[in-house]
This record gives sequence, structure tokens and C-alpha cells, in this order.
Amino acid sequence: MDRLSAMQAFVAVVEAGSFVGAADELGVSKTSISRLVVDLESHLGARLLQRTTRRVRPTEAGERFFARASLLLSDLEEAESEVTWATIAPSGLLRVSVPLSFGQRYLAPLFPLYREQYPDVQLEVSLTDHVVDLVNEGFDLAIRGAWQHRETYVARHLAPVRVVICASPAYVAKHGVPQSPEALTGHNCLTKISSATSEIWTISQAGDTVSIPVRGSMRADSDDVLVTAALAGEGIVVMPTFMVGDDIAQGNLVPLLLDWQYRPLTLMAVYPTRRYLSAKVRTFVEFMQKAFAGEPAWDRWMDMFPEVRKGHGSPGE
Repeated sequence: MDRLSAMQAFVAVVEAGSFVGAADELGVSKTSISRLVVDLESHLGARLLQRTTRRVRPTEAGERFFARASLLLSDLEEAESEVTWATIAPSGLLRVSVPLSFGQRYLAPLFPLYREQYPDVQLEVSLTDHVVDLVNEGFDLAIRGAWQHRETYVARHLAPVRVVICASPAYVAKHGVPQSPEALTGHNCLTKISSATSEIWTISQAGDTVSIPVRGSMRADSDDVLVTAALAGEGIVVMPTFMVGDDIAQGNLVPLLLDWQYRPLTLMAVYPTRRYLSAKVRTFVEFMQKAFAGEPAWDRWMDMFPEVRKGHGSPGE
């Protein structure tokens, strides 16, 4: 049995939802696909697919094998693509989806620099906090938080993004500093509409995790609106540090509960697997990785608070 061909056949069947669709995708006969899958099941000693007259679905074992096989095939295709990357000049339209606020603040200045280096690439950038379907909506790649992409996507690390609870000096002077997570329930907390957990703030300290229900005078679907309100003394916000790092460094906002960690995220460049990785995608990802190498500029405020450095490592540490 050709294990690689069998694996490709199985993955294609799961993705297409049928043997006929897999055969069309791979350009072989339905009989060949069926034989490869049967041989694979025999080799593994487990049923991978549940076959009915209307549909083909992976079994529990099949789902586990599909996840691993998909990543393996993706890595193989990337390895093969690397051979030709050096000789192919990036060109054509590159469609990218990026987060709204982060895109405006940190990515927009980089786009002209990438184009200067690769003038044959035309950029089409969609700034949205909506998680797009890369394949169905025709995007080449997206920049997202680590938990915002499918397991079958390739994800490349760009930068850590810490999250901090903060308020203006005026708010703190008037209402005091919350001395514990539970004290947040007595404060005016400004929250995000679009987040399912926006009114439950979950923070951790030395393995102890608490979830605090919060309420406030304002909700919005825009981080910029909430930060502006916080700067005006309206209330307390929880924000990624790329949104508030400069204001904290300048004294416009005060970080709170520094010995507690809000869930951090990792900014990733993600793109579909099992798809030829073009030179334009590769160069764009590499360009962004170099641009964000090292300590993020938005976390320089942490040098003012040694206790933060001690207790808050990079996401994933």
C-alpha cells in the first residue's frame, strides 16, 4: 500500500464528504479512492469512515487521524514548495484579512514597505474583526489571534499580545483602585459587545483563576470607542496592550491588578493548508515576522513596572 496516496485519498474524502468528490479533486477514479481508503483502514486496524447511502462521515478514530494526516500533508506540501520559492518572484493580487484596530495602528504603515520590496504584488486588505472563511471568501491569508483559526490552517507566530486592565488617573482618583479581582464588581467596567465573555473577565494568578462578572455604563463593538471612554474617565477597560500601551507609558492610563494575568494571545499569520503556498504569501508572512521580531513596541510600558516583567512572560511561556 502506498501510505501517502492512501492518506491523501482519505483526507480528500473527508473534505469532499464523498468518494466521488474526492475522486474529482484528485483526478482519479472512485474505485481507486475506495480501494486506498479500505487499504488504509486495514493497515490501521480501525474504521475511519462511516458510510451511508447519502453521506460519508469520519468516525471518532477517523476524526483524530484526519487532524494529524491533514497537518502532515500540509507540511509535506510546504517542504516541496520551498524548493521553488527562491526562484519565483512574488506577483499578483494578495488578499489579506486583518483585525481592524491592530491593522490601522500597526499594519497599515507596513503595507507600503512590503510593496516597496515586492512591487509586483498588489495588496487588497480587508480590515475587520469578523473571522472570515479564508477559502470560501477568497482570502490568501489572515492575521488573527491564536485561538481564532481552524486547526487545519497553517499558523505562523508574529507577536505576543498581552492584555491589561486599566483606567484613567481621573477615574482612579475618584473611585479608587480595585485591590482584588472581586472588587471589579463595584466598579464601572466598559465592555465589548461582540465578545461572548465580555461581561465575564477571567484572570489568573499563580495558577488560581477567577471569573468576575462585570457591568458598566457603556458597551461598544469597537476597542477604540472603549479606550476613548476610558481616557475620559468613564470607567475601567480590559484591552490588548497594543491598544493602550502608549497611553500607559504616557500616564494617560493606569494599569490595574498587575499581579493578575488576563488571558494573553499570540498574533498569528494564518493561511489554508493543502494548498500551494505562493511566493507572495510566503514573502508577506516572512516580512511581517521580521517586522515584529523582538519585544513588541506596544509593551515598552512594562519597563516601568518590574512586577509585570516578573509575573507576565510571553504568551505560551
